[in-house]
Amino acid sequence: MNLKLELQTLNDKLDKFRRKLAAAEQRDDAAVVVQFKKEVAAVTKRIASIKGQQTRQFSQEGSALKALGFKRPLTKAEQADMGKLNKSVKGLIVVHPLTALGREMGIKEVTGFAPAKF
Repeated sequence: MNLKLELQTLNDKLDKFRRKLAAAEQRDDAAVVVQFKKEVAAVTKRIASIKGQQTRQFSQEGSALKALGFKRPLTKAEQADMGKLNKSVKGLIVVHPLTALGREMGIKEVTGFAPAKF
């Protein structure tokens, strides 16, 4: 299971446990409240762990891209015809600033990374 999917399922579980915890608190069911508080704590800890793994993964990908020989922002015309650009530049990787990788790298515009100048 990839990290994004696992994180989504854990967030769903956390939401379900919180709703059940609120219902148990309304009923004043102490045993169930304790159980769901433990469940919420465990799932929250696992979510933090997965977010840390994602951050490390994006950092590794970003450093690998920065190690490539050449990078430059792409023009609007190049962005419009990405198929032609990908065919003409071998090993081109395009990073958008709104993706997780783009935010991690701190780029401000659509940037192309390649081993050679393009």
